[in-house]
Order: sequence, then C-alpha cells, then structure tokens
Amino acid sequence: MKIVFFGTPSFAVPTLEKLLNHPEFDVLAVVTQPDKRRGRGNQLIPSPVKAVATSANVPVWQPPRVKKDIETLTKLKNSDADVFVVVAYGQILSQEILDMPKLGCVNVHGSILPKYRGAAPIQWCLYNGETQTGITTMLMDAGMDTGAMLLKATTPIELLNNAHDLAEKLAVMGADLLVETLCKLELQEIQPIAQDNSQATYAPLIKKEDYQLDWSKSAIQLHNQTRGFYPDCTTIFRNQPLKITATAPLDDADGYELPAELQDLNHQLPNLSTASGSPGEVVSIIKGMGAIVQTGEGLLLLREIQSAGKRPQSGWDFVNGSRLAVTEVFGNAESRVMSDCFSTSFTLLSTYALS
Repeated sequence: MKIVFFGTPSFAVPTLEKLLNHPEFDVLAVVTQPDKRRGRGNQLIPSPVKAVATSANVPVWQPPRVKKDIETLTKLKNSDADVFVVVAYGQILSQEILDMPKLGCVNVHGSILPKYRGAAPIQWCLYNGETQTGITTMLMDAGMDTGAMLLKATTPIELLNNAHDLAEKLAVMGADLLVETLCKLELQEIQPIAQDNSQATYAPLIKKEDYQLDWSKSAIQLHNQTRGFYPDCTTIFRNQPLKITATAPLDDADGYELPAELQDLNHQLPNLSTASGSPGEVVSIIKGMGAIVQTGEGLLLLREIQSAGKRPQSGWDFVNGSRLAVTEVFGNAESRVMSDCFSTSFTLLSTYALS
C-alpha cells in the first residue's frame, strides 16, 4: 500500500515508525509543518516527524499552507498514493486533497469519537475528569473530526496520569490501530460508521487563561486541570509566578482508585481531613512528600513544582528550598495582579506539542 504521511509532533512518531517498518506499506513522502525557531539560540528545529523521516531517507515536504501550495499539491496528485495517513498534522486539508488518494484520508484521533473533536482531545478529557479514553481511526471529511469512524481502541485513565503520560500511551495505541485499520480497509473488511453529532463534544485550543489555577475550585478540579494542561498550570507564590506540575487530591478521587501511597497517607494522618484553611493556604507539610493545600473543596498535595527559570522539583524539595511554612498562601489576592507575567516568565521552559 502506497502512503503519504501527514504529521508533526511526537504523538505522530510511533505511527510513522510503524508504517516505515511494516513490509506491507511504502511511505512515499512525509508532509509536516515547517521548521520552527526555538531555544536560546533561536535555531531552526525540525519537527519530530521530520527527524524520523529524514533518518529513514523519506522525502519531506513542508509547505506553510498545504492547501494553497501549488508545488505540494502537484506532488500529492502525482504520488499515486493509495491513502493519505494524517496524525496530528496541524493544518486543515482541503476537499481537493481529501479526494486525491484511492482509499481516502485516514486520521488517527486521540479520543473516542464523537467525544472531544478538535485540537486538544487528550488535555480536555483529563481536565473533565474522564476515567476512560482511547483512539479512533476515521475517514476524513471537510469537517473538524466529523468523518465516518473506522476502528476504536479504549484505555483506562489513572488518577495520576498527565497529558504527557496519556499522549505517549495513546500514540502507541494509535500506531497499532492504524495498521489494523489500513489492512482491513484495503480488504474491505471495515464498514465506516457515521458519527452521531448529537453526542459530540469539543476540545478547542488551550488559551492562556486556562492555565491559571483558581484555588477556590475543588481539589479534584485543580488536579484535573494541572494534569490535563501539564506542564503549564500556574499560580502566584510570594509575589512570583510558579508552576504546579503534579498534584494529588487527598479526600475525593471522584471515581478513581487512589494509588497506594495516597491511601497510606490518609491512613497515617487521620486528622488531616479536619484541617481547614482558606483556599490556597498550606494546612500541612508531609515529610518526604510536600505541602498540602486547602482548596475550595478538599485538600490537594503538591507533588511537583517549578519555579520561574528553574527545572521542576519534587514537592518536598520545594518545601526545603523555599522554607515553606504552614499558613502561607498560594495565589493570594495581594499578588494576583502579577498574573499577566505567567507566559513570559516561563518562556521556552518544558513546552511540547500534542494533538
């Protein structure tokens, strides 16, 4: 089967590698986003997909706007591909492109469609506290993830999974499901199923304000926000921006099974549930683990924290390094005026692209 592969971030790499190493598939070319300038040296950095394609000596096409690029459109038409495979490419394909391959354009999407159509399905499913997610392969149409579904695979979500963890898991699942999909599609063993639009939900691009933590929310809501939008959720501490990169709710897992270490913590501290303070206030410090913060409802353990200009550190290391004390407050009203400095203070620190 002759394939042109469209993809950009790390999420797409396992699928491309699977296709390159499979004897039944011939990857004719890879279409990916143009190189971007990153890092302190402002150097042009290729996408993860381009790096893999280049090492495999596969032609790489990088049009700024694929549906407007005459040269790339001509190459796609002349490729005589059986199928275009699309995994987190990052551009919308025109109907002209969708109509080119014999078997159509097959997309690997990181959710159980029709739930979480859009650019950030992994992040928003975590934010909303889903306990299960998965991969859907579909035949693309002109809509946003509205095409007929081909195959699905599901996986449970654990309480401490973050967007990076889940993306890595789903990327591998997606690669396996894509291979199965292409084989069955060629043999006409799949009957595409139209999506029920009445059941659709959406996963839009994440905005700057989505990263800001509001300590009046419940512990489980803050936990889901932190892991869903990992590693970029931010608060204020001692008048400085601070990233909270890993947390754990202590008294309401909202349907999740508590990991053993959190169960032990609850057993060791029977009086912890009676601790109280204002939202954002440190009500306890657990040796070897970190600070416990009062939220609008429930208590939240801060497992990992990143100060501006520094690398992430464990909650316990942050306690020791900052000499954190009980009754100190995260996101206190006096310092919230600094919220506009969030993005600039953390520029180029631990960013990554997901779909």
